[in-house]
Amino acid sequence: SPYCRRSGPSRSTHTTRYASDSSSHENVTVETIAESFRTNAFKKVLVVSGAGVSVAAGIPDFRSPGSGLYDNLHKYDLPYPEAIFDVDFYIQNPKPFVTLAKEIWPGVNYRPTLTHCFFSLLDKKGILRRVYTQNIDGLEAVAGVTEEKLVECHGHFRSSACVKCRTPYDAEVCQKTMIEHGEAPECNSCGGSVKPDIVFFGEVMPSGFSDLVHYDVASSDLVIVLGSSLMVAPVCNIPDWVKSNVPRLLMNRDLVGTFGKVNDVFMEGDCDDSVRQLCQLIGWEDELDALYERTQRLN
Repeated sequence: SPYCRRSGPSRSTHTTRYASDSSSHENVTVETIAESFRTNAFKKVLVVSGAGVSVAAGIPDFRSPGSGLYDNLHKYDLPYPEAIFDVDFYIQNPKPFVTLAKEIWPGVNYRPTLTHCFFSLLDKKGILRRVYTQNIDGLEAVAGVTEEKLVECHGHFRSSACVKCRTPYDAEVCQKTMIEHGEAPECNSCGGSVKPDIVFFGEVMPSGFSDLVHYDVASSDLVIVLGSSLMVAPVCNIPDWVKSNVPRLLMNRDLVGTFGKVNDVFMEGDCDDSVRQLCQLIGWEDELDALYERTQRLN
């Protein structure tokens, strides 16, 4: 079930599989990737993060049958599950998204997972090129990933604006209106509905994506994809844009995208378990656990 145990110290019980090509098994393994970390061979690690990364925090992913977010929206009487992130539907009926926002507003109900702390650890060690996250829960930032190293591809809750006239709206007031009153704020300029700057379907992605992604994929020396179905463009294309000789590591429950090529490694299972195994091999486990413990004490 995607509603797996809450994040924290645990021992790995998952399987590592390699690309079907035998040369991949000979050349790139979890062990060789860990050795490259130990010898400081990786300088620019590119991370692509999906909803599975936050499952251990208690936040459901979107597409897991039976337990994903889209399978549990029946109570909102949506015309189709994705309508909860549709601007036109939000204008007509903001209640479903407001209810979801109350649940997942960053720092209110959830804390970073071990995997979020791994991103922060990479950043602290000076080898993180960038984290491209598809998530809107803000837990990468809560874990300590610096703003310049984080691209929140689908937006965030730290600012808000009117969906009609795009006039900015005070984010704290937006949060209070949604969380305490369960309503969408009204724009002071045109009276339209206000929402946090989460990217809904059909909206333009933050400029940070297009400004940075071409440079990042050209300069990265390792790509790690975690907890993603790799189904939503353009983020799903990032692993395919890197140079063909760059190792790609997938930490996921399912083999997705174009993984299975030479230089690919698939660690099958929950993200936190995979992250722990890798950090054990590198020798970073104590640092990871210490960072995780600090994030759980945040107010």
